Amino acid sequence: MNIAVVGTGYVGLVTGTCFAETGNNVTCVDIDEAKVKMLKEGRVPIYEPHLDVLFERNIRQGRLHFTTNLKEAVEKAEIIFLALPTPPGEDGSADLKYVLGVAKELGKIINGYKVIVDKSTVPVGTAEKVRAAVAEHAREPFDVASNPEFLREGYAVDDFLKPDRVVVGTSSARARKVMEDLYKPFVRQGNPIIFMDERSAELTKYAANAFLAMKITFMNEIANFCEAVGADVDKVRIGIGTDSRIGKRFLFPGIGYGGSCFPKDVQALARSGQEAGYHFRIIDSVMKVNERQKTTLVDKVKAHYGENLRGRHFALWGLAFKPDTDDIREAPALYMIDALTAAGATITAFDPEAMANVQKVVGDKINYATDEYAALDGADALLIATEWALFRNPDLAQLETKLRSKTIFDGRNLYDLDEMKEKGFHYVSVGRQAVNAPIKANA
Repeated sequence: MNIAVVGTGYVGLVTGTCFAETGNNVTCVDIDEAKVKMLKEGRVPIYEPHLDVLFERNIRQGRLHFTTNLKEAVEKAEIIFLALPTPPGEDGSADLKYVLGVAKELGKIINGYKVIVDKSTVPVGTAEKVRAAVAEHAREPFDVASNPEFLREGYAVDDFLKPDRVVVGTSSARARKVMEDLYKPFVRQGNPIIFMDERSAELTKYAANAFLAMKITFMNEIANFCEAVGADVDKVRIGIGTDSRIGKRFLFPGIGYGGSCFPKDVQALARSGQEAGYHFRIIDSVMKVNERQKTTLVDKVKAHYGENLRGRHFALWGLAFKPDTDDIREAPALYMIDALTAAGATITAFDPEAMANVQKVVGDKINYATDEYAALDGADALLIATEWALFRNPDLAQLETKLRSKTIFDGRNLYDLDEMKEKGFHYVSVGRQAVNAPIKANA
């Protein structure tokens, strides 16, 4: 098939590349001339495992193209995917100006039957707004469908090529056939293409993300209670996760969720509820708890050193909101940086992928290290905010040598309590009792 993907952000680039990988001819459109030039030169502007290999191959084989010319891409396409930003407005609602702006332009240039697909995460009722915007100028037949993405950053390529399910919202039999043919290669193992009405498809994405955010937040609440009563959240997690009704995923406690999806989508769902006259009480609680959880590690640091951290220096491992991505949107590390520096502390951070993005946001507010061990030099303690694989099995001898005291505040529960106790570290994690070994300052 001939496909146009409007928008070359995270979703658009993964979508376009993966459709090209299954033999389609794909043209990706973006108004950013510098970005399009970069893409044409074969450079990927985001970090996503395995994407670069597929990207390079499909450019080389002539299936993946990039342009700033919307008309050029649309005229030869059978399907047009809208993968445009829907940033939160001041009231938390999703801003549809980019989606509807492109929809109006599409109405002027479509030159035959097209299926226009909302790939962006959008509020209930957006398909109708897109249909109306296209229809203002359209002289050719078209259909609008909703096809929400369920991509996990760090696993997006696998998620797209081998989806658990594909959700398509359309009331058109013709559009349904087109979308079914498009997605057949991705569900050969029997996973379903689920067809429904457009409004239900739009809500499915918000409901899925809100439920997962709720599950994470619930476990963080349990972790906080474990600390209060002397229980171990790791044991509780295993105990409930083996219940098939609950499942073991998204039960790891930590310092809150972040990224481009959960915070924005939970907020947008709450706002949609308000617009419909419905109060999502549980969603409000999820947002409040998560906001508080992002600085829970700072609270532990202050409980140990006192409220005034002037003169204290900390090493910070991890800046991205999760491993295997350079995405720092709503990352707990950013909240920690603000809180620690406001209390007078200084920080040297290391992240294998996200440091350049953080530097654009916070500049020289903190220092940046060349590797994880260089970040430790002269630090009073190590703080861990992201569970990158390279942090999971550290050289403890280097930690002991480089840190001023053997102190670790771990927001991701990477290490075994017994090992930390045996090695003499003062180790504070989430939902587990602190290992209160003596703190031995280096000479």
